[in-house]
Formats: sequence, C-alpha cells, structure tokens
Amino acid sequence: MTDTDTDVAPVLPVGSPRTPSRTGRRAWIVTALLVVFMMINFADKSVLGLAAEQIRQDLGLSASAFGLASSAFFLLFSISGAAVGLLADRVRPKWLLLIMAVLWSVSQAPLAVGGGLAALIASRVLLGAAEGPAYPVAQQTTLSWFPNHRRNLPGALIVLGITLGVLVAAPVLTWLVDHHGWRSAVAAVALAGVVWTLLWIPFGGEGPYAAAADTEPPAEAASEDVRGTGERAGTAGREQATTPYRRILATRTWIGVTIGYFSTYWVIAFALVWLPSYLRDGLGYSSAASTRLLMLFWGLSGILVLGQAGLTGRMLRRGIASRWARGWVGGVLLLVSGVSCLVLPVVPAGALAVVLLAGAFGLSGAMGSIAATTIMELAPAHRRGGALGIMNAVVTTAGLIAPTLIGSLVDTHGVGGYQYAVLITGAVLLVGGTAAVTLINPARDARLLSV
Repeated sequence: MTDTDTDVAPVLPVGSPRTPSRTGRRAWIVTALLVVFMMINFADKSVLGLAAEQIRQDLGLSASAFGLASSAFFLLFSISGAAVGLLADRVRPKWLLLIMAVLWSVSQAPLAVGGGLAALIASRVLLGAAEGPAYPVAQQTTLSWFPNHRRNLPGALIVLGITLGVLVAAPVLTWLVDHHGWRSAVAAVALAGVVWTLLWIPFGGEGPYAAAADTEPPAEAASEDVRGTGERAGTAGREQATTPYRRILATRTWIGVTIGYFSTYWVIAFALVWLPSYLRDGLGYSSAASTRLLMLFWGLSGILVLGQAGLTGRMLRRGIASRWARGWVGGVLLLVSGVSCLVLPVVPAGALAVVLLAGAFGLSGAMGSIAATTIMELAPAHRRGGALGIMNAVVTTAGLIAPTLIGSLVDTHGVGGYQYAVLITGAVLLVGGTAAVTLINPARDARLLSV
C-alpha cells in the first residue's frame, strides 16, 4: 500500500451522494483519534492539580512555588503554539501531531522515575512546548474532513476530548496517586502518549478540505489523488490569495474570538491547577467529594459543548448568520459563567453554591469549539493554521498568568485568596463574553478579507 493510499482520501464533501463510504468512515476515525489525543493532552495537564497536595509535601513546596511550577508549563506553550501553527500551513499536520505526542511521553519519563523541583519545572516546560500547538492543529486536521456547515459536531467533539480527558483522568489518576504515588500517575499519562502514537501512524491524516474552500472542494479533485490535488490547491491558493496574517489578526472577529477564548482558558487553567484545592481547602469538601464535583463540572461542560454544537449547527442550517449562531451563543454562555463567579463568594455552602460552581466552571467551555470553527470560517484555507495557532498562543497566556496569580493570592490571604481568585475570574469572563457578543461576525470579516 502506498503512502498516498494510507494518508489521504478522495476529495468529496463528506455526506455527499458521491462520497465513498470509506471516506466518511475515515473522517470519523481521524476525529475519534484526535478526541483521544485531546483526552491525553488534558490528562497530562491535570496531573499536577490532582496530585497537588502530594507533590507539595513530597517536594516541600509553598503555594507560590507550586503555582510557579504549574505556570512553567505555559512558559513556551504560547510561543510553540504560534510557531507550529504557522508551520502547519506548510508542513503536513499529521507529522506535527505525531511529533507532539512523542515529545509528551519523552518529557514526562524522567519525572516519573525521580527528581525534585528542578526536574518538575524542566519536565513541565518541555511538556508545555510540545502541547502548545495541540489544540489548534488537532482542530485544523479534524475540520479539514468537513465543510463549514458540518464542522460544529466534529469541532465540538475535539473540545469534548478535553472534558473526557479530565473525567477519565480524575478518578483513574487520583486512584494511582493515592495508592501508588504521584509519579505513577505521570508514568501512566506518558504511556498513554506512546500507545496513541502507534495508532496515529497508520490511521492519521488530513482530509479533503485541508486546502479547499469552505463551500465545495475543487471540482477536478473528484477523480484525482487527494495528496497531489491538495498540494495543487494549496499552491493555487497561495498564488491567488496572499492575505497577510496581519489583516486576519486585525479583524473584529479574530479579536473577539481571541478575547472570548482567553476567558475560557483562564477558567481551564484555574480548574486544572487550583480547583481541586479550592474545593477541599476553600470550601471544605472531602477529597472524594471534590473528585465527584470535578467530574460533575467537567461532565456538564461536555454536555454543553455537544448541545452548543447541535444548536449552532441547526441555526446555521436554517440560514442564521454565524454572528448569532456562534458569537452570541458563545458570548451569552461566558456572561452567565461570569455572573456565577461574581455571586459565588457571597453564597453559603450548599446546593446553591454547587449550582453556581457548575455555572462558573461548566458553562464557558463551549467557546473553545466556537473559536476554532469561527476562525476556520474567517481565514482563507492557506492561512488557517497560522490564524488558529496565533489565536491559541495569545489565549494560552492565561495558563501562564492564572496559576501564579492564584498561588500568590493563597499565600497572601490564605483560604480567602480563593475568593479573590473567583472574583477576578468572573471579571475576566464578563470581558470575554462582551467581546464575543459585540465583535464576532465572521461572514462580514471574511468578505472584507476577500476584497
């Protein structure tokens, strides 16, 4: 079997009467693999939060030192996200994803067998550099198998991989930490990366929309090999549409999506690093109850992501503009999440507090899917990797700021520092929701870019 046979499929819209059934199956196999890819990605991220107490005790770390070690993950995260995002417009994403997964496992292997704070920081810096481009490149690869009006579900499934990664990681890694120590949990996620790599080599690849327009693939590609056609389509696109990145980044839509998604990533960074400690130390829940609440919040986020995909897809099929179907849906969810954060500190422990916690940490996740599909709609085909990568680079600076800031607040104010962290998070979400509602309009800005 040739490389062409294994890596690509006939260029036809998925779901078209002319689409061979194997092309549709291939699209969903790739999507499933990339969902697992994101599950491993966020299991890697969640290890420190789930094992925070053990790691701090084992290595003798203060809250500020632990927050700094957690933020070290994001030191090169944003830079690599932007660099590899730009590279994804020139190098096949299949190989970029493969290299990332290999580096995930390599970076964590030394920490799994020993080492102190220096090893922890070095491991997290390398892991962050390898994971920085994961989300945008995974979305770019997945959505290359689907036209614009069918991207909401696969895009949402990639975001769902984040939720599933935490849902699976929380009980499994917590059990490993409690029974075999925190290093065993690090070893487990490193091994998962190796297994995924072995599956991606034969089954991974890009789809027929990798270099084609959103509306329909190149007509001549129906009877030609995708790899050659994709390269020709990409070359033609570069010759005919040399839209500079700076024009894309200056659009109101790119700015609005980036601010909105930044607020979502702030919540993700809070949840991964400090939410388990907040539930235990700040709100007085037991370790078991905290784990159940974490699963509730992430489960709600996953359900909401799928619900948003269904609602947005239905609105688009009914002819409603993306400004409303994507910008307003995502923005309103961010605003509700922000209000929940602002109210939470003044509510006593109980059922209402759990509802507000679910709103604060469970409603904002849909913006990740909306951000990716909106950028894919906005940017020309030959600029999508860079537009997604640069957006992700800006957004993920939240992961560098939030853990360190919250750790400093906890050291300064004790348990009360968590309340300040929740209020700051609420303000960030309100800014993100307002930006999404007022700025996102991909159809308008795509037309401006085409002039």
